[in-house]
Amino acid sequence: MGKIATRVDEYVGERIRARRTELGLTQEELANSLKISYQQVQKYETGANRVSAGRLFEIAQRLQVDMAYFFEGLEARLESRPLEHGGKNRSTIELVRNFSDIEDTTIRSAVAGLIKSIASRYKEEELGAAEPQS
Repeated sequence: MGKIATRVDEYVGERIRARRTELGLTQEELANSLKISYQQVQKYETGANRVSAGRLFEIAQRLQVDMAYFFEGLEARLESRPLEHGGKNRSTIELVRNFSDIEDTTIRSAVAGLIKSIASRYKEEELGAAEPQS
């Protein structure tokens, strides 16, 4: 799980706990109304377990808040990286597209063998370079 997702899960859990305590409910009371264990509520509140969208909807109903309540105050500053769209991923996608266009099974097999051979040599060279010199 990514760092951002983990931080969001923890934040949502904190908001669940804050609203539950604001209403004077125990974990057990909330759990009973959701037909789950109090341990599960505890895991949601600590961010140890991710709350599904459906479960979060149920929690919002029980705690008498909109779903947006759980995300209020969550800063847009959570660091995010743009999706990779080039380099290694792009060449892999192009390779797969082109490979699937080869209809001759003999040629496909030969190309697959060539790629496997090149990749294994590359891995061996990387491992050799990583080994300490005596």
